[in-house]
Parts: sequence; structure tokens; C-alpha cells
Amino acid sequence: MTSSLVQATALELLALYRARSASPVEVMRAVLAQVERHGAPLNAFVLLDEERALDAARASEARWARGAPAGRLDGVPVSVKDLLLTRGWPTRRGSRTVDASGPWTEDAPAVARLREAGAVLFGKTTTSEFGLKGSGDSPLTGITRNAWDPRHTPGGSSAGAVTAVAAGFGPIAVGTDGGGSIRVPSAYSGVVGLKPTFGRVPAHPASVVGVPPHVGPIARTVGDAALLLAVLSGPDDRDPFRAPPAPGDVVDALGDATGAGALRGVRVGVSATLGAIEPASETRARFAAAAATLRELGAEVEEVDLPLADAAVVLRTLFAARAAHTVRKLGPEQRALLDPAVRSAAAEGEALGAVAYLEAERRRAELALAMAALHRRFDLLVTPTSAGAAPPIEGGGPLPGSFAGPFSLTRQPALSVPMGATSAGLPLGLQIVGRHFEEALVLRAARAFESASVPLQAPPLKGG
Repeated sequence: MTSSLVQATALELLALYRARSASPVEVMRAVLAQVERHGAPLNAFVLLDEERALDAARASEARWARGAPAGRLDGVPVSVKDLLLTRGWPTRRGSRTVDASGPWTEDAPAVARLREAGAVLFGKTTTSEFGLKGSGDSPLTGITRNAWDPRHTPGGSSAGAVTAVAAGFGPIAVGTDGGGSIRVPSAYSGVVGLKPTFGRVPAHPASVVGVPPHVGPIARTVGDAALLLAVLSGPDDRDPFRAPPAPGDVVDALGDATGAGALRGVRVGVSATLGAIEPASETRARFAAAAATLRELGAEVEEVDLPLADAAVVLRTLFAARAAHTVRKLGPEQRALLDPAVRSAAAEGEALGAVAYLEAERRRAELALAMAALHRRFDLLVTPTSAGAAPPIEGGGPLPGSFAGPFSLTRQPALSVPMGATSAGLPLGLQIVGRHFEEALVLRAARAFESASVPLQAPPLKGG
């Protein structure tokens, strides 16, 4: 029963609670046991709070016994990325420059919504320093490893979140994505990751410089991702860039998005390269098969070329500005503690002039207009998430080309869903991009594709 509980989805757990077939305490104990058995080699957590988690699970169990669950995630174990403020726990942001002593008295909006929904918060997951690097390591926590093969990176910066979900350390997690930090690690780890439209999930403190991180769900299934998004997108007036609440319910909008005809009438543009990225041969083959699946589901699929070739340059400029702004108050001694890659990015940002920065912002707007024009022809754009699978940690060279960055610049909803694995058994991801605020359609298409695909098996975990 324990193994089935840690592989259950959030929706399945809620059904078990309603039927009195399992309890939140039983589930939380199973998740903690899974972390005990398999967590050490993977290093997914910067903080685990077993006592508080079990107390919250007992409170949830009592609510279910009364037939009065607190909300849509009551009793479901959830972890949060250590960039999100969490009352009573340090938020170190992957950095030795952050003092753990606090005080830590405030929840980020996403964390507040989780508490209101009855979720059982049990830990904080690792991140690259300040979320500013695409691999899964930081000066604070060291190396986080891929659940499918610990010799490989899970990517970053939501490294611990994707590893936790893939390994059965809770069915869902909350990450952030400023240039692919939910989608690319999700692709590497065989899970579903959604970057919502900017502002759909409120954030606090607000990010005001460079590419702002979008807060979003990581899950094993599209249904769970939709459920978590529905909770996270509750209103919070601390975010000056927040979007109005979405009409309807994104979970209900999934409907019965399965089987032949599930995507009938949906116009889909597909691009294997985005005009600039050459995918690995296995990625290209899987992507061609995914496009064929979308056609079988009824979508009108057409290959498309996109004028996004300089998006990587724009992203780098704005990312460097964000790095400089992030570390602006650190003195020389603290800067010496930084990841060298973060120091380098900050130095690049500090050398930017105002005109160069504003020119990058102007080009960002042009990219958004180009995508708006594309969406007059197509409801969705579909690409690989990454040019290849997760590279080795040792001697792996640069990360494969990412298809995720342009859609952080344009601030659209974009999701990665598994599209099989390489011959070496490493997962690959399919990226589905929609118009602003059309998360429901992105999720419906992902659910249809998921239902028509052969599911990945659980990773071959080894003990600690």
C-alpha cells in the first residue's frame, strides 16, 4: 500500500480520502518514508519538517472524519521551491548569503493559497542560487540529481521540485520559471510543468527587473497540474502585476479531453527548431511522433517558422540585469560566497547601460507581437521543450538548447508534458504554448496528448 500511495496522484489521494480508504496521516508517513529510503542520493530538499507535516496531516485527517475538508488540496503533501517565502521556515534561495535566522513571518501568495486549501506543507526544495542558473546545484545545498539517473542533472532552477515529484516525494510541487526553470527540468524529469501567464499566479515580493519568474505547478499528471493551478491562482493584492481571476474553473475546463476528436478544430503550429535550435535525433523523432498524435486527436497541425532567432540574446540581457539587481546590496565578502556563474551574470548586468537594457525590453515587446500574430493563425504552438535529454553532471558540457526561453519573454502560458524517453531511458518533453490567459486550452491539449501516449514508468530509484 505504501508504494501505491507515493505513486498516487493528488486527485487519486483526494478520492481515497473521500472514500475513507486512506488518511492524510498514512499518506504523509508514506511520503516521508520514501524520502528516507531514496532521498539522500538525490538531494531534493533544503528543508524537511516532519513534525509540522504530521501535525498538519492529523488536522486534515480530523477534518475529513467530520466530512468538512478545508479546501481542494486538503491532506495532499506539497513541497515548495526555496525561492518562495514560507512562514516559520527560512527561505535561503540557494545562497549562503541569506541569513537563515529570519524572522520568517510571511507566506508568499502561492504558499498562503496552499494553506487555505488544506495542503500539507512538508518541505522546501532545492534551487540554483537565486534561481539564476539552469542546472541543479547551488553553493548552499550542493548538487541535486535526476531521479531517473543520479549521474544526470534534473536541470534548474526548480531542481528539487521536479526531482521530488518524479521520485514520489509528494505528488505535486510549486516551482518558478523565469526562462524555463519549470518546463526544462520537468522535461528532464518526466513530469508535467506549467508556466502560467505572467500574473495568473500572484507573486510577492514582486520582481521588477529583467525576466520575472512565473510561479506555477509541477505534477505527475496534467489533471494534478490543473488542480494545483486552480489553487495557486487565487487572488492576492500584494502583487501589483496580478491578473484578474480566470473565468470558470480550469479543472472543469479539461472536460473529457481524451480519445479521437479530443482536439478537433484546434489549430496547432509545430516547430522542431524555432528557427535556431537543432534538436538531437531522438528528440526530433519523438517530436515528429507527437505531432502525428496531435493529428490523430483531431488537431489541425501545420509546420511553422518563427521569427524568434534573437530571443536568446534578449533573454541573456534581461537575465543579466536581473542578476545584477538581485545581488546589488551584497558587499565584497558576501559576493565571494556566490556561485561563480551568478557573479559573472551580475557583472554582465552591471556593465549594461540604460539604453541597452531598454532596447532589450523593446525587443521583448516585438517578440510578443510576433507571437500575437502567430496566434491569429494558430490556437497553440508546439515545440520540443529541450533539444535533448538531461546531460551528465560530470563532463556533460553545456545544457541542450532550450525552447522555453522565448515564452518567458512573451509571458505566455507554456507547459511541458512527457513525450517518451531516449534509448538510454532519460525522459523528453513536449512544450505546448498558448495565448495569454488561455491556460485552459493548453492544459486540455496536454491532457489529450497525455491520454494518447504510453506513460513513463516510475524512475528506478536506489536507496540512500
